[in-house]
Amino acid sequence: MALVDATMLARLSGVRLRARAVVEGVLSGLHKSPHQGQSVEFSEHKEYAPGDELRHLDWKAYGKLDRFYVKRFEHETNLKAVLVVDASGSMAYGTAGLSKLDVAKVLAGALSHLLIRQQDAAGLALVAQGRLAELPPRATPSHLNHVLGALETATAAGPTDLSHVADALAERLARRSLVCVFSDFFDEHEGALQRLLSLRARRHDVAVFHLVDPAELEFPFDDPTRFLSMEDERNVEVNPREIRESYLEEFHRFLDETKAACGAADVDYERVRTDEPLDAVLLRFLARRGGGRA
Repeated sequence: MALVDATMLARLSGVRLRARAVVEGVLSGLHKSPHQGQSVEFSEHKEYAPGDELRHLDWKAYGKLDRFYVKRFEHETNLKAVLVVDASGSMAYGTAGLSKLDVAKVLAGALSHLLIRQQDAAGLALVAQGRLAELPPRATPSHLNHVLGALETATAAGPTDLSHVADALAERLARRSLVCVFSDFFDEHEGALQRLLSLRARRHDVAVFHLVDPAELEFPFDDPTRFLSMEDERNVEVNPREIRESYLEEFHRFLDETKAACGAADVDYERVRTDEPLDAVLLRFLARRGGGRA
């Protein structure tokens, strides 16, 4: 399978073409999968939980997987998803052909394609400069054009404020929904991540796509360098060789703590390097979700 990597995507112009290329890569990957019956469905079944109707148990699934799953009916399977894209200043950073925001927009656009393709509803929440721009979930092809158009025009600016979107979604999402968050999580607001993760306690299905640039992971700087904040006026001049070890220790601690917090909250966590094939990212995500989540 030809993977859709950042170099190839960077040669394409705009979110629409990039998202379509990733969708084609995902569908090709699913078609060639050795696992029979794999699909892009998000929630045909859910794992049995106390209180579920025993008459809805899928005994064929139990025979194959040795676990109890409950069938969902058509009126239950129509999914409503909200794709949260962090468009703060730090998301403009990119050394691998695409910025973190570029990658977030392509992943959100590709997921919108896949959701609406299976008649589920996709909505968008763009967070930038402390403001929230929303498109409510819809399942029509014309709505997909609106989502892609909003992603196309999004630019990175201002400080990160994910607590704002967490509070807004907690207030507005009455029905159980899938909430996918695309961010680097450089948020200085106290408890912002926990407020997002608390949506899981409200029975929403939450998935985190943690975007990182290769340079953030490897810190490949040698000469004296002035580092400029992308969200405010701060800057610092340092000798990278003197701080590399402490920087890498601190940054990887931040990554590990974010992943651990998601795990503790029963939230799906996907770390995404901006230089990796994005169809592979979505295939990993879909494979983990085979059978749905309770």
